[in-house]
Amino acid sequence: MTAGGAGGVGGAVRVGVLGGADIAWRRTLPALTAEPGVRVVAVASRSGRRAARFAERFGCAAVTGYDALLARDDIDAVYVPLPAGLLHRWTRAALDSGRHVLAEKPLGEDGDQARDLVACANARGLVLMENVAFQLHPQHDVVRSLLAEGAVGEPREFRAVFGIPPLPGDDVRYRPDLGGGALLDLGFYPLRAARMFLGAGLEVAGARLRPGPSGVDVAGSALLAAPDGTTASVSFGFEHAYRSTYELWGSAGRVRAVRAFTPPPDHRPRITVDGPGGRRVLEAPAADQFALLAADFAAAVRTGRDLR
Repeated sequence: MTAGGAGGVGGAVRVGVLGGADIAWRRTLPALTAEPGVRVVAVASRSGRRAARFAERFGCAAVTGYDALLARDDIDAVYVPLPAGLLHRWTRAALDSGRHVLAEKPLGEDGDQARDLVACANARGLVLMENVAFQLHPQHDVVRSLLAEGAVGEPREFRAVFGIPPLPGDDVRYRPDLGGGALLDLGFYPLRAARMFLGAGLEVAGARLRPGPSGVDVAGSALLAAPDGTTASVSFGFEHAYRSTYELWGSAGRVRAVRAFTPPPDHRPRITVDGPGGRRVLEAPAADQFALLAADFAAAVRTGRDLR
């Protein structure tokens, strides 16, 4: 999701980081620091030690406290890798400070929070981009091309799953006070993929969440329907063998993508097509979807355009 426009800034976009999440350490900050259009200036954490650890690795300043980072005058944009329960507050604070924002998904704990942030960005003419890096991977362009050429006939059903093994007991995704739960963390992916292929008109026909010991949902499933009768079924959870796949089933065949949401940068995804002519297996290019995200964000800030 990108909202608002932005005036260009000279040279690289200077980015400050609010939070030290694992996804920032493993994927997003390596991509941002490698992007020529970005310069990571500072990383803030509530713990000075954690901020210093990030700063040493990524060659930037360490800041203790999120407000202290927003008070700096050498930052054009802010990356917010915080739990869902904190995202709205600090993304809104970054926008209110006049900074463009790249925020982790999802944009808050409910639709009202997300709509508030989009309205805020639009009112200030700022870029607000949600980290939906998986959508940028070229494997999905291969699937779109197959659908366009009629490889499966008329689409009838979309199916997607994203599951991972149990997390450590102290993981923030088990904490109700921080917006934890499988729906916001994992269900986001198959639901977004369903919208990617079937459009934004999907409505929930039925859904079920399974609560865990801490009170957050640890698994769930949903059935959605498009206005033309096409359906989407999605499942997700923290208590599963790893799966990350989707399938489009049509009147004349089906197409399936595996490692659909979290492919490693060097992985060449294989797209399987079953149709009247038999089975085909197509190989998509390897790509670092986080590098593509970093480049898109920098370009959006410089040009003020919604690129995707």
